Amino acid sequence: MEKELQQFADVIEQLKPSVGRPEFNQVLIQLTHELPSEKRFLIKMELKRLAKPCLRAIDLRGQVDGDCRLFEFRDRKHYLDDVAIDVFKRQVKVYGNYTFGVYEAVMKTENNFRVMRDRAEAARSEEKSPPESNQENLPNHIIPVVNLLAYHHRNHERMNFAVALDIEDEHHNFFKGTSVDISIEGLRLKLPNEYAFNAGQPLQIHFRGFEDEFAMDNRSGIHYHVITTKFERGNFYLILKRNTDFPAPSFDKFLNNFIHGNKRRYKVNLNNTVEAIINKTAEQYISPCSPSLPIFIDEQDNHLLPRYAMLNSTNKEILDYWKDENDDVKLGYMLKPSRLAWLQKQSTTRAEMYIYCFTHVKDGAVYFYSASNLELEQNDKLKALYIGFGSRKVSWRVFKLTLSSMTPDEAYAPLSIPDSAANAAKKQNSPPSARLMARLKNLKYIVHITDVTSLSGQRQYASRRFDRKNLGHLRVFGHPRNKAPIAIKPYRYRFSEQRMETRYILRTPIELTGFDDSFHSTGISEDISISGLRLEISPEFAGDTGSVVKIQFPRLTSKSATISMNYEVIHHNADRNILHLKAVEGEAGAAARQFFNTLIKQNKQSLKTYPEEEETPGIGHALRCINARHTPNFAFLLAKTGVRYEPDTAVYQNKGTVPCHLLSHAASQNRVNIEFLYRDRQQESPLITSSIKTLKIDHQLVREELLVAYEPTAKEIGQAIIPKLDKQFANDESKKTFISEAISKGHFVAFQVLITLTGKPDLAMLQAELNYVSTYALHRAKELEEKIWSIGASVHLIDMTQEVLMRFGYDQATIARNSQVVKANEATNRIQKMLN
Repeated sequence: MEKELQQFADVIEQLKPSVGRPEFNQVLIQLTHELPSEKRFLIKMELKRLAKPCLRAIDLRGQVDGDCRLFEFRDRKHYLDDVAIDVFKRQVKVYGNYTFGVYEAVMKTENNFRVMRDRAEAARSEEKSPPESNQENLPNHIIPVVNLLAYHHRNHERMNFAVALDIEDEHHNFFKGTSVDISIEGLRLKLPNEYAFNAGQPLQIHFRGFEDEFAMDNRSGIHYHVITTKFERGNFYLILKRNTDFPAPSFDKFLNNFIHGNKRRYKVNLNNTVEAIINKTAEQYISPCSPSLPIFIDEQDNHLLPRYAMLNSTNKEILDYWKDENDDVKLGYMLKPSRLAWLQKQSTTRAEMYIYCFTHVKDGAVYFYSASNLELEQNDKLKALYIGFGSRKVSWRVFKLTLSSMTPDEAYAPLSIPDSAANAAKKQNSPPSARLMARLKNLKYIVHITDVTSLSGQRQYASRRFDRKNLGHLRVFGHPRNKAPIAIKPYRYRFSEQRMETRYILRTPIELTGFDDSFHSTGISEDISISGLRLEISPEFAGDTGSVVKIQFPRLTSKSATISMNYEVIHHNADRNILHLKAVEGEAGAAARQFFNTLIKQNKQSLKTYPEEEETPGIGHALRCINARHTPNFAFLLAKTGVRYEPDTAVYQNKGTVPCHLLSHAASQNRVNIEFLYRDRQQESPLITSSIKTLKIDHQLVREELLVAYEPTAKEIGQAIIPKLDKQFANDESKKTFISEAISKGHFVAFQVLITLTGKPDLAMLQAELNYVSTYALHRAKELEEKIWSIGASVHLIDMTQEVLMRFGYDQATIARNSQVVKANEATNRIQKMLN
């Protein structure tokens, strides 16, 4: 139970038996009539949470001081001791079912070792040794950052080769150097000392080490120009590119033959390809889980028109919110021309807009309402009315909108290897077709829509007073149903077909029964294959993944259709009404496989496979590539090592912002420090670890609100970054005190932390480069494949600082100051001025 609720424990205990009953609201008001409305709302939400049905099996073996035995309740098996069984039965009588309240009560029995340990530690809390230094744990939580799809494509293979050479600048000064790797169009050198070379500077290279194999002109070398210089591991490196204004065809021919004949001996330089595989792996896992919905915007005659959306399993909820009673998408309502125009004007300053939305259902019709923070600031009374009324509705949402510029050329994402390196390379290196580019040519911007609604925020908004007599004034924010918004074409993230069998569309009634006849549902089949089946059912599925069910097809003419076919549930959606099934292995599933094998063979002409969704082939992949280059949020991957999940590659592009400085605090270039997200690792339920456990059970993403005080000038990271979860605050007053102190000392930052399990990788996008690496370094390719398959979860941090500050009533001047990045030597002066 949260700290804020602990003071109401007795009230909650009295209200438990009334949850879900008609008299609940009346009893709630009677027992809490002296409490403010926001406290009453908090208690109500907690009771509803406790009364929510629980699907977790409890296993207390080794966790309690008692002998555990099998205890079954409504076909779910638990292992409990006598004390836990007694608590379980008593709590079920209170709630009327197995709920989260029952689960939590059973996990907190008096003889639970964890409970006993916590009490013992609390008793000697003053004698405890100080916790381990945050500074000592930094190496484990500093991880590299990549920009998605930002890797180099090579037109020629680059071979590792060391040869002596002389470097001649435009003033005929000579310097010694040694090649590190070489290609027809480029060269990397190691220098004995640091020399002052500038980007773009012309140089001539005299390959003294090639003189035995190739007749070099001693007077004139091969022309290059400087790309950049680097200092790595105590050595200075110079990266050069051939100057095409001074061709040397005979040298090109020699070098091409030399590399082709010796690349297996000296090894092709694989660094660029390995980096590309790591980069693409991050895109494979982060893009399909991103919570932000990208909307691609056309610019025509100085008007911004939303055209396309890119859907994944996480951001699809945003599009679904804007569907009316006919399942038509009305998302265009939110993207009004005036809002897009404001974002366009402010795009260079990383402006963001917040849209507050709710819906009203009347006579079966859905009416949409939306208002931006800018629109609401025009009238304080109307703002209080809109937010106070809207936030009390279940449909209340807060969406964050950001805009970034893009170009259609960003749709081109070739491999890192040249056409000649692999059979599949030439096809994958081909640029998008002219037809596809014609569809993309007017796209100029991406608007990212992110749902930043929070329960505590909604509760806080709902505490605002308003006069219900004025509700008619809200019609100004309503979207007229007789004026349809511009249509937005959605595209899904497309992966290569992961099924071994062709799927056929077949919509026919089905009957689903639990294998032990414990529950019964009816529904419609969506698609079939010889060994698989997808269904939509009602009521929701009451079992777990791995359950065996029996399926009947009452309307199919075959006699076999009346036979129950055995299937295993391999996946279900969050609402438990869409199931993915697989025929049971062995003899038990033979009837299902045989039936559909015969059905498909006899009806192959009439059964349809899933059609190509894209009227312009490749547009989904093109939009995905464009969006990946404009990732709006910070995210990082978690790789499974044994039984633990360790932080891996991160993605972040919003450089120069306060959150960026916070994330890079105490980290070197191109790395981020996420230690503050693991600050609770010694506590009973650390955020990331416990979230992954929850995800494996509930298969629903985890959202938490994290408030952070950031003091850039502090020496110790434990003082520089102070994170607190929203639920750790006793009340809104303590939260505002925390925010004000953070601003006075440095910066306040608020994140919505979203944690989700990742799916399987699409190796079709990686296979050509993996094969290329395996040709020259099989062990390295195996390491990369193991790394790819080890990724199991992703963490996304959504910056919602401005929304939280507006929620707590801070003025725009304070919000603007808080977002200004201050250099370390300026921070002390700024803080002193604010304190004075």
